[in-house]
Amino acid sequence: MLGAVFDAHLHIIDPKFPLIENHGFLPDPYTVSNYLYDVDGLGITGGAVVTGSFQGTDQSFLLAALETLGRGWVGVTQIDPECSDEDIVALNDAGVRGMRFNLKRGETDLQMLTVQARRVHDLVGWHAELYVDASLLLSLEPVLAKLPAVSIDHLGLSTQGLPYLLDLVDRGVRVKATGFGRVDLDIADTLQQIHRVNPAALMFGTDLPGTRAPRPFSANDIDIISHAVGGDLPAVLDGNARAWYRVP
Repeated sequence: MLGAVFDAHLHIIDPKFPLIENHGFLPDPYTVSNYLYDVDGLGITGGAVVTGSFQGTDQSFLLAALETLGRGWVGVTQIDPECSDEDIVALNDAGVRGMRFNLKRGETDLQMLTVQARRVHDLVGWHAELYVDASLLLSLEPVLAKLPAVSIDHLGLSTQGLPYLLDLVDRGVRVKATGFGRVDLDIADTLQQIHRVNPAALMFGTDLPGTRAPRPFSANDIDIISHAVGGDLPAVLDGNARAWYRVP
């Protein structure tokens, strides 16, 4: 029987709000009700709703989702460079705790990434979440060295670049134990290596609905994590992410 679980990575796709094609793709609807049905019985008591590439910088879906989910849930968003300080503070007050940069499926101005990430951290303490293949991490070192707080999605996606990812973990970067159906690596071994470097680094998430992934989240993914981290499973499933997202 699992204790409390914090889902550090999920998407809500509500057709009531604007969606933008990404590489010609539009996802199927996946509402808060769909999500809660899919995770019933897992003990999830909070989580982080992450803005996808197809949601751009519109905040309406995220604010509605957080209001529906209530206490214990936070958001990770994308913002327009022209967004005012007042707007960012208002998003923080609504529960947003991080800013996502999609280097996998979107074109990213690295100078702008640095400026935006430092700005939101200085203003409201948000960290930067990077959706990026680990093979690119070394080339991003000039950027990463300037960012005060960073997490990497989906175990970094590939084995290529894993040594540098582990170096980043040693320097305080967090890694999401998510998206097992979309990675090209030995999941158990990668989890063990990250956990060995920093037991506080790994944060579990379902990545539901698993848009474009060859397979979505399965409860068996938790078993894989359990075998990899042993007695630290409660921290990986809950405590690490709650501390990172500043959720009581």
